Amino acid sequence: MTSPESRPTRTALGWQLATVRRVKLENHRAKTFTFTLPHWRPFKPGQHFDVRLTAPDGYQAQRSYSIASPPETEGEIDLTIEMLEDGEVSPFFHSEVQEGDEIELRGPIGGPFTWTVRTGGPVLLAAGGSGIVPLMSMLRHRQASGAIDINMLLLYSARSLEDVIYRQELDQMAADPNLIVRYTLTRSRPEGWTGYGRRIDQPMLEEALADLGEASLAYVCGPTPFVESVADTLVTTGMLPAQIRTERFGPTGTP
Repeated sequence: MTSPESRPTRTALGWQLATVRRVKLENHRAKTFTFTLPHWRPFKPGQHFDVRLTAPDGYQAQRSYSIASPPETEGEIDLTIEMLEDGEVSPFFHSEVQEGDEIELRGPIGGPFTWTVRTGGPVLLAAGGSGIVPLMSMLRHRQASGAIDINMLLLYSARSLEDVIYRQELDQMAADPNLIVRYTLTRSRPEGWTGYGRRIDQPMLEEALADLGEASLAYVCGPTPFVESVADTLVTTGMLPAQIRTERFGPTGTP
């Protein structure tokens, strides 16, 4: 579903044909696609790329996906795409796209919802479902740049442990004494689970902020109802709106 006849031109934010170098299964609903870009540009964690698919009859579908990789990985980017049964783009990626395929991309795009090690911390990250993707770019950037002295705490709300994206890598990152990773499972929990088992609420956020030592910034990403709830609750806890940065997407179920 891509059109090789109209080769994208090189402009500031022009479309380019990127090659799929690797496809990795993250969980039962998400895959990470590593793209090699002919015109790679520096980006900041939190930015995204537009993806465009073109059918043989000329019909086009376009969606935006956050970058999951750190900016230290030059020449390529990772886009983690969650499967949406009624979507126009994600089913094609999950059923058709293979290593070696060429896909039209445009980016990097985005500004307010970005973080680099120069921004500093402490930082609270709150993710709902696939909202973990841009936050993972921030976590990987922190690690790749060696700035592990910046304190971070991740609150990740998912329906079940099987729905957690990047679970193995996040568990490995949690060995860092300056990084706290906490899951809250809202639908089902494994036997013996001792973590949170509800949606992110004020007591949970207050505990996180206390353990973090008062965050200077908070980044919240996920479905719109999740983002609005967490952002409003953070204000209730005493954070200033200017300290809270949000990124939201359309409803894909409540984590």
